[in-house]
Amino acid sequence: MNVKIDTKEKFTVITPEETEFAANMTGDLNNLLLPYLQKDIPHIVFNMAGVISIDEITGELLANVQQQFYENNCSFVICNLQEAVEKLLDEKELLELMNVTPTESEAWDIVQMEEIERELLN
Repeated sequence: MNVKIDTKEKFTVITPEETEFAANMTGDLNNLLLPYLQKDIPHIVFNMAGVISIDEITGELLANVQQQFYENNCSFVICNLQEAVEKLLDEKELLELMNVTPTESEAWDIVQMEEIERELLN
């Protein structure tokens, strides 16, 4: 799986360069995303601006990955969903399980707010 990775001070932006996410890519996605839970900067903004098609299995994987991040006190925010992708995730009732923002800038804000929230709760 080809991705662009941009590491910021508090999070990493991962932008897939694939236009379609199919079930056969779930292993690659897991291998790409889950190791971040062990890194010094574990928070992820997953920018799906170029993804025009996704299947249900991959959508379920993204929802599960996000849940794993939150269980480990890490942020995982998805941004820039294309209309067809958002529609499928909504129809499969996965969208409501995900932390999704319209823009990458808003995703950055969410990650930073969640970081402040975690600091206050500790």
